[in-house]
Amino acid sequence: MNSIKWGFIGCGEVTEKKSGPAFSEVPGSSVVAVMSRSEEKARHYAERHAIPKWYTDPQELIDDSEVNAIYIATPPSSHATFAIMAMKAGKPVYVEKPLASSYEDCARVNKISVETGVPCFVAYYRRYLPYFQRVKDIVERGVLGKIVNVQVRFAVPAPDLDYQSANLPWRLQPDIAGGGFFYDLAPHQLDLLQHIFGVILEANGICANRGGLYQAEDSVSACFRFESGLPGSGSWCFVAHKSAKEDRIEVIGERGQLSFSVFTYEPIVLQTTDGIQRIEVPNPPYVQYPLIKNVIEHLQGKGICDCTSVSATPVNWAMDRILGKI
Repeated sequence: MNSIKWGFIGCGEVTEKKSGPAFSEVPGSSVVAVMSRSEEKARHYAERHAIPKWYTDPQELIDDSEVNAIYIATPPSSHATFAIMAMKAGKPVYVEKPLASSYEDCARVNKISVETGVPCFVAYYRRYLPYFQRVKDIVERGVLGKIVNVQVRFAVPAPDLDYQSANLPWRLQPDIAGGGFFYDLAPHQLDLLQHIFGVILEANGICANRGGLYQAEDSVSACFRFESGLPGSGSWCFVAHKSAKEDRIEVIGERGQLSFSVFTYEPIVLQTTDGIQRIEVPNPPYVQYPLIKNVIEHLQGKGICDCTSVSATPVNWAMDRILGKI
């Protein structure tokens, strides 16, 4: 595939700045069609981004002979369905994270990818950002010595939309999102940790709804163990006071400690016997660009992208274990 011509299923916020423009920045790649259930939204998006075709039916977009690759940017509950439809049509897929709204659906996607031989990639783009590659490099170079523990701490106040019980955002509707904000935000954290430390083989959690703003969990505590035997833990609170706001992962080693953020990109802090070092690493303007470039080059036969549906599935397994879904 020398020329990759993308069709977007979904044209929400994530496609505006994080991903959408990147598809046209890579040589040999362009966006030729977009789909939304809303005719007005699809047409307006196509006009604003100079995309020649727009649809309101996902099957029609997939069947478009000019489209030879599909980007799925819808809520998680439809990821598996659209990915399977595309792969059965012989068209490679790039899916927003998480891969699906359940571990079971991830397994379905992987089965079809194997049967059809059509690749499915997942938008865990943080693996490819310079900021997190620096974190991985510090760990792998042994700067911290043997890693003995990993801790995730995340707390944010509830946004105004969470108080509108009659019109909650889809991220707080488990039948659409897979869970609450935990299922939306924790995937990035857990994928990064598994990318650095290996697959999580054990995971358990305690979930609660402390704010009473919606039915989904708003506070989660978890413990997990990586394949190397390394233990880890995490706490997530989505109804915290603003003074408790935190976005932090700590990696504790025998020779020092490393801390970094996942969403705010605060300077990486490295503490060893040599002192404290603050490391600033800028990211590209379109944060999904490095991964999208790698996906496109994989399809063009110029490289290998390992951010596949198979590599993404352990994230859903760990989340479903923490939430008690499996």
